[in-house]
Amino acid sequence: MTGITKTTEKNLMVFTGRANPELAEEVASMLGTGLVPTSAYDFANGEIYVRYEESVRGSDAFVIQSHTTPINEAIMEQLIMIDALKRASAKRITVVLPFYGYARQDKKHRGREPISARLMADLFKTAGANRLMAVDLHTAQIQGFFDGPVDHLMALPILADHVAEKYGHEKLAVVSPDAGRIKVAEQWSQRLGGAPLAFIHKTRDINRPNETVANRVVGEVKGRVCVLVDDMIDTGGTITKAADALMADGAAGVVIAATHAILSGPAIDRLKNCSASEVIVTNTLPIDEAHEFDKLTVLSIAPLISRAIQEVFEDGSVTSLFDGHA
Repeated sequence: MTGITKTTEKNLMVFTGRANPELAEEVASMLGTGLVPTSAYDFANGEIYVRYEESVRGSDAFVIQSHTTPINEAIMEQLIMIDALKRASAKRITVVLPFYGYARQDKKHRGREPISARLMADLFKTAGANRLMAVDLHTAQIQGFFDGPVDHLMALPILADHVAEKYGHEKLAVVSPDAGRIKVAEQWSQRLGGAPLAFIHKTRDINRPNETVANRVVGEVKGRVCVLVDDMIDTGGTITKAADALMADGAAGVVIAATHAILSGPAIDRLKNCSASEVIVTNTLPIDEAHEFDKLTVLSIAPLISRAIQEVFEDGSVTSLFDGHA
């Protein structure tokens, strides 16, 4: 008796929740496909319901969801989407996180605190995720919180190419807003032809989140256009104080470049009124019209995510997208 052999073609399917559908549509169209039609609605008490309108059996599924405000709803919706895929027999589920919620809670500063970034990874695993793909995690060690492959994408090439094109003729300096992000600043420096590095020495009161106390510039910034680089802008306090400190130290100008534009509360006013001439961000999080202002430049992260999805789907190399640095 002979067995039945069947080789099925790999089937790439892209899914999105309701947090940032525009980005997901852009990614899907770059991959030459469409988003899988999905019903999603909330019950009267806030519970979320999700159902896919076509078969996902045997698919290589990529679930894109930005953890935007209200963040816990975005996360819960994505977990429910993953569970639905697992129960509908998707072959492999890759969770695509343009912005990974709770990434700042990646260690304990004091006793009796959670490590919520690790909890997030456990939730994705339990829901049925086989793989994570994230853009500019707050710290690289979060990759180790998920028991499975993690693709850590960097927005640096997209942001740095824009800066090089616009300010490449100036004398530049790359500035990290704190000592912890010097490694990222070094990669920026390489990308910008070896521009000198500086960082802002700041003190923080651990009892008061989103607030920094004092700034002191360490490094030579006088007469240079300073590229102030960070992973996210939340309330904008840290980055705008850093920009003002650089100008006070004799910088010729300041350009802010950050991947994730959370832009909570007073962020817009602070950025509008600070001494930076341009604020460059990506669309990992949706930016509504009310949050747009003259200085703000939004670059699309979709080309990076679509290329990474293509490499994963074709069993290629994601590292090759970053000259071997990822």
